[in-house]
Amino acid sequence: MEIIYLPRFVKTYKKLSPNLQEEVRDKIELFRQDPGHPFLKIHKLHGILKKNHAFSVNYQYRIVFQYLSKEKVVLLCVGDHEIYK
Repeated sequence: MEIIYLPRFVKTYKKLSPNLQEEVRDKIELFRQDPGHPFLKIHKLHGILKKNHAFSVNYQYRIVFQYLSKEKVVLLCVGDHEIYK
């Protein structure tokens, strides 16, 4: 799986604590290796984000992404539920 990082994703990622950054990296690697893994809890978004999907980093944080193709995604942002607004 090829992953592209938008500047907005990188900016929000850098604001996270080092422990959370490590957790984000681990989940991205899991997503790269097995995009259907149940730990990720991938779900399609609705409303103005309806073209996007998200997966869980932990109970509070999510990564919003968009499929460009079957083997290529772009990570849009990372954060708590506020990123959906």
